[in-house]
Amino acid sequence: MKIAYVNPNATAAMTDTMVAVAAQVLPAAQIIGLTNHDGPPAIQGAADGEAALPGVLARIAQAEADGADAVVIGCFDDTGLAEAQGMTSLPVLGIGQSSYVMAAVLGRRFAVMTSLPISIPVIEGNINSGGYAPNCAGVLASDLPVLTIDEGSEETRAHLAACINQAARDTKAGAVILGCAGMAPLRQDLTTRTGVVLIDGVAASATLAQAAVSYLSSAR
Repeated sequence: MKIAYVNPNATAAMTDTMVAVAAQVLPAAQIIGLTNHDGPPAIQGAADGEAALPGVLARIAQAEADGADAVVIGCFDDTGLAEAQGMTSLPVLGIGQSSYVMAAVLGRRFAVMTSLPISIPVIEGNINSGGYAPNCAGVLASDLPVLTIDEGSEETRAHLAACINQAARDTKAGAVILGCAGMAPLRQDLTTRTGVVLIDGVAASATLAQAAVSYLSSAR
């Protein structure tokens, strides 16, 4: 099984991190990463998403040409998800979408902890349009830029842990979704710090992509 992670932003280190996290979940699968070098260095708000879209769709086509069995859009905003699903017969998932689905599978009402406030309207729009709003207790921002989160310093981890604890208390959610791809490698550490059930979209998307490919194969 070959799963391609398409990173809508131009920061290759984030692509590599997502590939590593997905490979831990699916050690028997071939996980590849494609970076949108034509995009902004981080996706922070609708304007960045629009700027990234042409490059994302080009890399969806590249993933299909490279023989991927499934594609994951590695941005919590699910940049270009609908457009990508419309251009290929392969399963295409977003890490945001996968997080909401996993929360439903686990039977947990969720809150989202994202990066900057500018990202909240896009995430709320995706939650509403996807039908996940009844299960959402709120979308909150950590006030940390995406690339700061990706660096994962001790200061950043402590700040995120405090934000997650506050979100869990204030919303009474049964789980907090890590609303930024840069948080993916921090999940275990943040779980230890907070004791909160955390859902990471990179890990969730790997699990769901495998299920989608297996399901389609069983029907052939």
